[in-house]
Amino acid sequence: MKGKRVLVTGASRGIGQGIARLFHERGAFVVGTATSPPEVHDGCVSEWMRADFSEDLSLKEFCSQLSLSEGFDVCVNNAGINVIKPLDKVGDADYQRVHKIDLEAPYKIIQAVSKGMQSRGGGKIVNVASIWSCITKPQRSLYTSAKSGLVGMTRALAVELAPSNVLINAVSPGFTLTDLTRQSLSEAQAQELSAMVPLGRFAQVGEIARVVHFLCSEENTYLTGQNLVVDGGFSIV
Repeated sequence: MKGKRVLVTGASRGIGQGIARLFHERGAFVVGTATSPPEVHDGCVSEWMRADFSEDLSLKEFCSQLSLSEGFDVCVNNAGINVIKPLDKVGDADYQRVHKIDLEAPYKIIQAVSKGMQSRGGGKIVNVASIWSCITKPQRSLYTSAKSGLVGMTRALAVELAPSNVLINAVSPGFTLTDLTRQSLSEAQAQELSAMVPLGRFAQVGEIARVVHFLCSEENTYLTGQNLVVDGGFSIV
C-alpha cells in the first residue's frame, strides 16, 4: 500500500477507523470522511474531509471534490447507518436517510472515483455491507434492503468496470467488537450472541480490516464482484 491514495468513508470510528488505520500503517495516504472530523488524526488518516451523506448538497459537493482531486487507487465505502423499526412505524424520512447513506452515497462516490481509476489504469473498490444483506430478522427492512442493494450494485459495477481493471467487491461483517457494540449490548446480551456464532466470539475490527486490505492490495488481481461474508460462520447455521 506504500504510496497508494486511499479513500475511506466513515473513518472516525468502528470498522471504518480500523480499516483506515491499517491502510495508514501499511504506508498509504488515507483520506477519511466524517460528519464531524476529529481535530486529531489519531494515526489512522492523513487527511480528513467533512461529508454528511444524508444531505443532498453535502453529498453533491463531496463528489465534486473527488472529481477534482488527484484521484484514488482505492476506495472503501464504509459509512452507513441502521434504523431498526417495525414496518408500520417506518416513515419517509427513515427510508430516505438509510437508503441515501447506505446505498445512494456509495453509488455516487463510485461514479466520481472510478473515472480517475480508469485513467490510472485500474483500482480497487470495497463496499462494506453486512450479514443482514444475506440474512435478516424482524424490523430490519430498511437496513436489509439498503445493504442488499449495495451488494447487487457491487456485482453490476464489477462487471461494467472490469474492462478498465477496476475490481469491486463487498465485505459483509457479522457481529464485530466496536465501541458502538459495547455501548449497545449488555455483557449478558453479548455472551448470548457470541454463543450463537460457530467460532464462539465476535470479530475484532482488525479481522474485518485485513479482509478489506487483501481485496484492495496487489495480492488481489482476479477477485471481483463478490460478497465476502466475515461472520465466524453465523449466517450458515
